[in-house]
Amino acid sequence: MQDCDLEYDPEEYKKLIEPFTKYDADVVLGSRFKGSGAKRIIYFTNHIANKFLTFLANLLLNRNFSDIETGYKVIKKKKLDLIKLEQNRFGIEIELIMKLSRIDSKIYEIGINYNGRTYNDGKKIKFIDGVIATYLIFYYFFKR
Repeated sequence: MQDCDLEYDPEEYKKLIEPFTKYDADVVLGSRFKGSGAKRIIYFTNHIANKFLTFLANLLLNRNFSDIETGYKVIKKKKLDLIKLEQNRFGIEIELIMKLSRIDSKIYEIGINYNGRTYNDGKKIKFIDGVIATYLIFYYFFKR
């Protein structure tokens, strides 16, 4: 999966495939907060919101993700087939993390480059999306 706005470079999929062949990964996430690649510096509030959401999910799941809101992920189909997806907007990121964590997936992160867009460039995420994401973390944590 990749956001279609090209904030993530499709050439970096090569890096995301390695943990599948080397470690038998089930899921690989591209982390904007790991690695030494180029990262465009933009909105502090978005960064803090992402860190808060990641912290909250980590706390509830007992995991150590660095970037749960990444739009750059590779998932084995057999794992996707085990979960029923409901979200069709930004909430899909939370739903995937919460559900894939619950079914005992081998999840890896790889540092990626990130060429973030500004709102003038067409960035769509808003404050309300952060509120919804917070709700969804609890919703999918308590939903059985």
